[in-house]
Amino acid sequence: MDRIFTRIATAIAGFAGQPIAFVIAILAIVLWGVSGPLFGFSDTWQLVVNTTTTIITFLMVFLIQNSQNRDAAAMQAKLDELLRAIDNARGEFIGIEHLTDREVEKIRADLERECGQSDGEGAPSHKSIERMSDRL
Repeated sequence: MDRIFTRIATAIAGFAGQPIAFVIAILAIVLWGVSGPLFGFSDTWQLVVNTTTTIITFLMVFLIQNSQNRDAAAMQAKLDELLRAIDNARGEFIGIEHLTDREVEKIRADLERECGQSDGEGAPSHKSIERMSDRL
């Protein structure tokens, strides 16, 4: 079941992200709008587009969330492997995506402070930006 859903979600998300999907959506709305006089701009005519777009939106939320979850998990696995493979990397960072937002923010602030790259407000200092620009 998971493999089937993943294949379907990947295919639909891939198609929905293409320009042709946008063109098809625009054409559908134009066709609906042009058909208005034919149906007398009735309540049923309006209900058709409202219901259709609501259903499509509802289903796309789940498909997009599935794709994002899968992509994020794959990215975390790749980053964890890099941390594991690099000799001087801190292995304690593996799995921190499971911490709370507050815990992750504290780690980030501590790292910035440790590197001397924070001005106390949580944003990188101008000095660190200048150092980065000089490297480019």
